[in-house]
Amino acid sequence: MMKDTSCDLAQCGLPVALEVMGERWSFMILRAAFNNVCHFEDFLTLLGIARNILSNRLARLVDHGILARDPCADDRRRVEYRLTAKGYDLLPAMLALRQWGEKWGSTLCPDQVLCDERDGQPIAPILIRAHDGRLLGVQDLVWRSQSEIAASRKAAETQVA
Repeated sequence: MMKDTSCDLAQCGLPVALEVMGERWSFMILRAAFNNVCHFEDFLTLLGIARNILSNRLARLVDHGILARDPCADDRRRVEYRLTAKGYDLLPAMLALRQWGEKWGSTLCPDQVLCDERDGQPIAPILIRAHDGRLLGVQDLVWRSQSEIAASRKAAETQVA
């Protein structure tokens, strides 16, 4: 098993991510946003979430830069919630969690399958790949410090020269 030798949780991205996304409704709102839901009332209807919880979660996602809150082009009294670049970067994590849930947590076979628009075929499982494209398993992973990585790169450049 890979062992993270850094004991300082403040230096780990996981607690940061969980602070922003660490509860069910945030993920459900994001799933809806990835499916082009953008109005408060539409989130409310689709998710069956309480108004106050939806309002709180949307505000939190906006505060963290995951969603942007913009006036509607056709009615300035209404607002739209749109994914930001930071929000779009959560897509691989969302898909990996969904695939895991479909594999291990669900007894139902989903009717809707995410497919490549070009050829209509289902997407491949989200996997861990090395910088050169090799498929990696947990046994292939090791934690290294930024200084170790920099030293390794410098040594490799010296050997090439």
